[in-house]
Amino acid sequence: MSVVRTVVLATRNEGKIVELRRILADADEKIELIGLERFPEIGEIAETGLTFAENALIKAHAVASASGLPAIADDSGLCVDALNGMPGVFSARWSGSHGDDAANLRLLLAQVSDVPDGRRGAHFACAAALALPGGDERVVEGTLAGTLIRSPRGSNGFGYDPIFVPDGEQRTTAELSPADKDAVSHRGRAFRALVPVLHELLAGKAP
Repeated sequence: MSVVRTVVLATRNEGKIVELRRILADADEKIELIGLERFPEIGEIAETGLTFAENALIKAHAVASASGLPAIADDSGLCVDALNGMPGVFSARWSGSHGDDAANLRLLLAQVSDVPDGRRGAHFACAAALALPGGDERVVEGTLAGTLIRSPRGSNGFGYDPIFVPDGEQRTTAELSPADKDAVSHRGRAFRALVPVLHELLAGKAP
């Protein structure tokens, strides 16, 4: 009989939990995935790293230690070629206020307003980390390359989605359906890459 392992995803975002549950189910992994709503005592975890991988590992280790369970965490952002890869890990607080999507988007558009269309390349990046209470860890990454447009389009996404057109697409990521976005997104790619790593690291561990 297969052992069902419980793993914590370090988020209270139900959409992320549903997405990873779907990916695990597609891979036929016997894992019960739970979120931080099960652990109200775990507060906000400061993301002090300088890379997506560092931030993901900080969160994963903190949650694994606090919960006593294997933990997965991710960190992601937009990297703009003309800005030497910024805003990067500062994407969510680029304008100074964490999570002010409209202000972040306005500031970024202003900063690249003089960049010609042929040089407006960018990519979304995501690092997904798995940490065990004993200290073992793994990190994988996923990216989505594309181009920045000059004015927002679409209402399905958030953050910088309304100004980002993936390579090979005419639509922004805010114009894609949830299913289409999941299929190509940087986080979806990172989560899918994490599945075999999760299988490897949990294999043989006691439940």
